[in-house]
Amino acid sequence: MRAILAALLLAPALAAAQLPAPVREALAKAGVPESAVGAVVAPVASGAPLLSHNAERPLNPASAIKLVTTYAALDLLGPAHTFATDVLVTGEVAGGALAGDLVLRGGGDPKLTYERLWQLVRQLRARGLREIRGDVILDRSLFAPAAHDPAKFDGESRRAYNVGPDALLVNFKAIDFRFVPVGTGVRVLGEPDFPNVEIASRVKAVAGACNNWRRGLKYEIEENGLLATVVFSGTYPADCGEKTWPLSVFDADRYAESAFRWIWSETGGRFTGKVRAGATPAAATLFHRFESEPLAALVRDMNKFSNNVMARQLFLALSAQKGAPGDAAASERLVREWLAAKNIAAPGLALENGSGLSRTDRIAASTLAAVLRAAWASPVMPELMSSLSLFAVDGTFKTRNGSSAGQAHLKGGTLTGVQSVAGYVLDAKGERRVVVMIVNHDNANRAQPALDALVEWTWRGGK
Repeated sequence: MRAILAALLLAPALAAAQLPAPVREALAKAGVPESAVGAVVAPVASGAPLLSHNAERPLNPASAIKLVTTYAALDLLGPAHTFATDVLVTGEVAGGALAGDLVLRGGGDPKLTYERLWQLVRQLRARGLREIRGDVILDRSLFAPAAHDPAKFDGESRRAYNVGPDALLVNFKAIDFRFVPVGTGVRVLGEPDFPNVEIASRVKAVAGACNNWRRGLKYEIEENGLLATVVFSGTYPADCGEKTWPLSVFDADRYAESAFRWIWSETGGRFTGKVRAGATPAAATLFHRFESEPLAALVRDMNKFSNNVMARQLFLALSAQKGAPGDAAASERLVREWLAAKNIAAPGLALENGSGLSRTDRIAASTLAAVLRAAWASPVMPELMSSLSLFAVDGTFKTRNGSSAGQAHLKGGTLTGVQSVAGYVLDAKGERRVVVMIVNHDNANRAQPALDALVEWTWRGGK
């Protein structure tokens, strides 16, 4: 009975193997053969599927794999789980001054934003700390050391989605560069506004539609220790108004140092020592514990906006919470064991980092559908479902159109050659269905209308 959930989804005698006509037509128009598609539509609770097409074939799901990562995390850690960033000291705090070192020990918080770090620093000040006379030590030991090449995936080493996981990840290691058209030029602002980052704009405002506005922009980043110069050039459509582009400027150590030094000085604190990576000294004592938002809130941000960095953090946290440094291989084993315990068969499953930003990830549509069915019957169903984008309303599906607007909670996925959708659809008769469709083909990125057509077909009750 180990594969009971998947077996229910694969009953070929009861399920249609042929894709619905609107889906087939959209695939043909996109130049995608039906053999490149895996799809399942089934009731959320029990019963035979309405559709099962190539359901057993492992395919690259792109970001739809985040459903596995986030459901596993909610189930194993609990929706109220938090991640603690600990502040420890090696000496006494007397008269507002710390004679020794201050340690920032990362707890794997997926969302330690600049604003949250500001709150942490304000809380240190509220506890009477005014001056740090030693060093600030950055402890990232919760995650096992692992080489990360930000250019490996697509050569875009500065793009924020390529930032690697880090137990003490500050603000996703990114600066949001905001483009503001002013006359014939474009002003570029940085947030956070680090004083050690100089921004120069040679961008010209031009007429034209705001489609793929980044295409006309170029940037150059020159680093010199803790100083950096970012130069933007090219063209920007004035009709876009203001847009932001998050980029990674510094490595993890220098970014954390820039953020901490700037916030510490802004709040009036004194610090003349060094900021360095290292382990927490044995004699250090806890001064303050800073808790993250609850996991349910973190998962909502992660799925609605498909945040790859948060997903990678959460994936490593699964094994880190078992008492050992977080490790991708250990987390994959843990997820496999978790699926087996839920009687979900996962033949051909390949899980690299939990985010879907991978060329090697594989999962069958039947497995992903079984995960969604199991989630529906679980205590954490409300938290997982509310983390998904509401079709044509918010998140990554906000700009979609169709009669099913507001009736589907979905997670999408896009890579070059990959397009996917998975989630829940409430049909016109009030019955809820699990929907999964994965496309792997050179023309997959032209197939979004086919995925939307399947959602629409499901909403119409399979008509």
